[in-house]
Amino acid sequence: MYGRDPWGGPLEINATDSATEEERSRNLQDLDRAALSRPLDETQQSWLLGPGEQKKKKYVDLGCIIVSRKIFVWTVGTVLFAAFLAGFIALIVNTVPRHHHKHPPPDNYTLALHKALMFFNAQRSGKLPKHNNVSWRGNSGMQDGKSSATSSAIKDLVGGFYDAGDAIKFNFPAAFSISMLSWSVIEYSAKYEAAGELDHVKEIIKWGADYFLKSFNSTADTITSLAAQVGSGDTSGGSAPNDHYCWMRPEDMDYERPVIECQSCSDLAAEMAAALASASIVFKDNKAYSKKLVHGATTLFKFSRDQRGRYSAGSSEAAIFYNSTSYWDEYVWGGAWMYFATGNSSYLKLATAPGLAKHAGAFWGGPDYGVLSWDNKLAGAQVLLSRLRLFLSPGYPYEEILRTFHNQTSIIMCSYLPVFTSFNRTKGGLIQLNHGRPQPLQYVVNAAFLAALYSDYLDAADTPGWYCGPNFFSTDVLRNFAKTQIDYILGKNPRKMSYIVGFGDHYPKHVHHRGASIPKNKVKYSCKGGWKWRDSSKPNPNTIVGAMVAGPDKHDGFHDVRSNYNYTEPTLAGNAGLVAALVALSGDKSTSIDKNTIFSAVPPMFPTPPPPPAPWKP
Repeated sequence: MYGRDPWGGPLEINATDSATEEERSRNLQDLDRAALSRPLDETQQSWLLGPGEQKKKKYVDLGCIIVSRKIFVWTVGTVLFAAFLAGFIALIVNTVPRHHHKHPPPDNYTLALHKALMFFNAQRSGKLPKHNNVSWRGNSGMQDGKSSATSSAIKDLVGGFYDAGDAIKFNFPAAFSISMLSWSVIEYSAKYEAAGELDHVKEIIKWGADYFLKSFNSTADTITSLAAQVGSGDTSGGSAPNDHYCWMRPEDMDYERPVIECQSCSDLAAEMAAALASASIVFKDNKAYSKKLVHGATTLFKFSRDQRGRYSAGSSEAAIFYNSTSYWDEYVWGGAWMYFATGNSSYLKLATAPGLAKHAGAFWGGPDYGVLSWDNKLAGAQVLLSRLRLFLSPGYPYEEILRTFHNQTSIIMCSYLPVFTSFNRTKGGLIQLNHGRPQPLQYVVNAAFLAALYSDYLDAADTPGWYCGPNFFSTDVLRNFAKTQIDYILGKNPRKMSYIVGFGDHYPKHVHHRGASIPKNKVKYSCKGGWKWRDSSKPNPNTIVGAMVAGPDKHDGFHDVRSNYNYTEPTLAGNAGLVAALVALSGDKSTSIDKNTIFSAVPPMFPTPPPPPAPWKP
């Protein structure tokens, strides 16, 4: 029987049942050889070999690309393994207990800084902003400067700050306060921002600067007078109501508040110029306002040079409370700030004039040498101009006097150290910069600020320290001096008392301050009616948070008595130095000073070569 071979060849089938097994096997072998004698296509192979015997493909068709089967398998496997590993790690992370590392709590300097700035809110005069955050204060002094007795250039003196526990506005110490606050912001704006106080301190500076612009004709280029003081404190004339004779809340004042003007007041005008000039750098991003401040500062400094004289020489009130001993230091200090604010080299030439420095006392010592205060700014000016030499090095013709100021700054820093005997110390360690006289803390905080700041200057200049004679001291020694003094004020003293109201558990409760000592109970106490609160032995009903009191005596003693202002009265100038010292010490030491902002207006310096030597003669 013959059938058709589906593969094209003849196929013989023996249907005979009697065929032996051997014959059938031989016939199948012949069949296999015939079938495999020609190549098979894919379909034929599948029919013949069956699906289990089909040859595996070497490539995988993914539609858009064709990849090797081996690579495809490895890739998919790797992805699946990575996903499994990530899930496993996530499971472990989510199930294992975690320890949250909280940010360290603020240091004592930062905590005290928050409170020290609040004192300025309590001292505000005029129409208070809604966010003043001192519940027992309200609008006050709303008629200041509006009397016909003032000059035509001065029409409104509402605003500003009350100086201390009274309600007098003294421009001389107030201007120094704004200068110090501005200086601290220029150097340590990053630290203020880290503490959340940058906007607050700038608002305080603006409040003071705006008031100063009212104190003279700030739109003019030339002036002949300016306001020095609002209110009166002289009680030698008897029982006439004034800011010292009466004990009243500022909001209840109903007596006359005279304005004292001056026509020859170089010290006051130059200090106010320094305040506006330094503030203009703080507000340099607000170009219109900064320009306004610079113009006012320029007018004031010109007035200080044109009309020579001490402001307190013609005012018995100023001579009693804030007597100025000289105006030469204000020329150096104000000239330096005017240079930084304007970039005008004529101010630098003035600030570095040897004759000016000599009159300011730069070349002779004296018991108060190196003591920065509202009266004498020479030490501050020397540190400020040393900064110029450290970071810009303007060279000739300024180098000689700048090197002198730099060396003198080093000597001042040496005088602060306990290994030297320039100043005594109490047994508790408080340096006696005012030689045992009352109200020491305002001088201490200024020195602490200068020491911490100069230490940061040296660090920023990659200088590890400085020499006191043959002895080398590291910058850490200076910073430690500043810390020990501020720590004393914060409570590390024999009495275990904080001299900042509201800081710690033990602080003065009978602060010499009218507004804080009289309750806000909708009762208006008359001039003499408030005396009962002045003389009361009870603690103040209102806490004047952040006020640094005058301080202890030379034996570390302190009397928390309202009637003794030498112990318990706070001042603007004292708190300004405190704020500056606190921000310098606050936060992380790795946050250094701002080296460049103060030089924003200073043009590039190309030092003038020194003149050639005289021709040689035989």
